[in-house]
Amino acid sequence: MHGLFGTDGVRGIANDFLNCERAMQIGRAVGSLLSRKRRYHPLVLIGQDTRLSSEMLASAVTAGLCSVGADVIRLGTVSTPAVAFLVEKYKARAGIMISASHNPYEFNGIKIFDEEGFKFPDELEERIESIVLDNTPAPVMAQSNEIGTVSFSERAHRDYMAHIRASVSHSLDGLHIALDCANGSAVATAEELFNSLGARCDVLANTPDGVNINRDCGSTHLEHLARYVREHGLDCGIAFDGDADRCLAVDEMGNEIDGDMIMAAIALDMKGRGKLAKNTLIGTIMTNLGLRKFCEEYGIDFIDTKVGDRYVLERIELGGFSFGGEQSGHIIFRDFATTGDGQLTAAQLLSLMARTGKKLSELASVMKKYPQCTVNVNTTPEAKLAFYTDPDIKDIIDSLEEKLGAQGRAVVRPSGTEPFIRIMVEGEDQRAIQEMADDAAEEIAAVLARY
Repeated sequence: MHGLFGTDGVRGIANDFLNCERAMQIGRAVGSLLSRKRRYHPLVLIGQDTRLSSEMLASAVTAGLCSVGADVIRLGTVSTPAVAFLVEKYKARAGIMISASHNPYEFNGIKIFDEEGFKFPDELEERIESIVLDNTPAPVMAQSNEIGTVSFSERAHRDYMAHIRASVSHSLDGLHIALDCANGSAVATAEELFNSLGARCDVLANTPDGVNINRDCGSTHLEHLARYVREHGLDCGIAFDGDADRCLAVDEMGNEIDGDMIMAAIALDMKGRGKLAKNTLIGTIMTNLGLRKFCEEYGIDFIDTKVGDRYVLERIELGGFSFGGEQSGHIIFRDFATTGDGQLTAAQLLSLMARTGKKLSELASVMKKYPQCTVNVNTTPEAKLAFYTDPDIKDIIDSLEEKLGAQGRAVVRPSGTEPFIRIMVEGEDQRAIQEMADDAAEEIAAVLARY
């Protein structure tokens, strides 16, 4: 791999690393791959979030696709999982989402889905990188009479919301909730969707201006949502990220309910209803120790994967499982979706509350969350590569794990989407693990400064 793709597509500063030329080249590469085996114009869907740069990059990708003869349907502002769902529904050959998810507005990204709504596999990403970075093979430009066409969907929101409603078997009548749309993709559908399901909704962070996406709001900043829920006596609050493929929640007291806690509550219900395929929950190496112990207590098998919802999905598909996700709120209901979907997750969680009559705090209490802290070390691409081979880094990690012993654990890894080495430490004493994480971060930073 040349480094164009990370764990969640292509991502970088808009108009810098991810500029119009590169976006057009990626569109052209995708179109070339799709048209190579079939002579007719392949159809590609393009969605986007609310970032200032998203329309620019979507237009550039569209131009690249059309230049090699692909037809494009522009979906406008939609969530990432909406693109994944609509690809199959509209019988398109691929779907492309312009978004950098939970990152600040100055970042943007390109995520690509195949005709079944799955993220492109590594092999196809490598072929795209070869075309974009090495011009190998060179794209074949369409003749003047074969240039692709562009149309705009008027029913994308309606079709996606119908899909989410069909997954819910119980009305949300009686629930009064707050929705934090992160000034992102959820603005397009969340309020209408959850009102139509029967909930009474107060909507926050729903006035995007191009630069306020994820700014002090959404799933990475729960403080305002928690305060709002407490002050207004609501049943709970739901927070999405910029492209609405993840969600977190706060209970009626304003306490954070993260992805692991959401999965515990829902997995236990699915097990009870015979809906948890092979009695197994799929998590990642970052899954809280509390969820692992919850699975032991309730007789649920637990399997972990590398970080990234694509790896969770790969394990679900490989083993014929049905449910899994990440602490960050990427949660996959394989019976309904091929990717993490924040609005689907919220609908399932709220439906569980309405059906059981239980408060969110009670549902989440089945899992005891262990203290966990994460420290990020800023780094360069060269230092990221050195991380895997430098013996001093290995010694630092070994020493950290020895200090934790059997009462905790540490995960130290490069971020797949940002210029960081992430150091996660978990244990019983919050102050102690914070000190250990800070010390390890300082030592690792000093080693990586050599590169």
